[in-house]
Amino acid sequence: MQAEGEHNDTDVMYLQMMVAHHEQGLEMVRLAEKAAQRADVKTLAQAVDATQSDEVAMMKSWLTGWKQPTTVDHAPSAHADHGGLPATGPEEIAALKKAKGKAFETAFLNLFVAHQHNAVEMANLEAADGKNPEAKAFAERVKLSRTDQIKQMLSMINT
Repeated sequence: MQAEGEHNDTDVMYLQMMVAHHEQGLEMVRLAEKAAQRADVKTLAQAVDATQSDEVAMMKSWLTGWKQPTTVDHAPSAHADHGGLPATGPEEIAALKKAKGKAFETAFLNLFVAHQHNAVEMANLEAADGKNPEAKAFAERVKLSRTDQIKQMLSMINT
C-alpha cells in the first residue's frame, strides 16, 4: 500500500518519529518475548512485534516513495515545536534488561504503557496537522489500537 496524494512536513515528521518509536518498541517487546513468564504478556509482545514490524516496513516505504529520509533527526531542537521527541531512554531499556521474573513483567508493562501513550500523542499531532490521507488514517489506527493495548496492559498490571 502506498501513501498516494500530497503530504506535508507533519506527515514526514510523524512517520520518521514513528519509525524510531516503533524500533524502540520492538526492542522492548522482543525482550518480553524472551523474558516474560506470563503467557498473556508473551502473547501481547508477539502480537505487537508482528504488527509493528509490518508498520515499520510500510512507513519506510511511504517515506522512500516521498523521497524523504526514513530516520528522524534526534537533535532536541529539531522537535521543540511539538514537545520533543518521545523516547524510551537507554536507562529504562537497561533496567528492563536486568529485571527478572515478575519484576520484569511489571517493569515491561509499566514502561510499555507509557511508550504506547507516546504513540497516541504523536498520532494526535498527525491527525490534527497532517495532510496525506493514508498517513492520517494510519494515525487514527494507531490511536485506536494503542489505546486498546494500554487498557489491556493496565488490566494485566492489576492481575
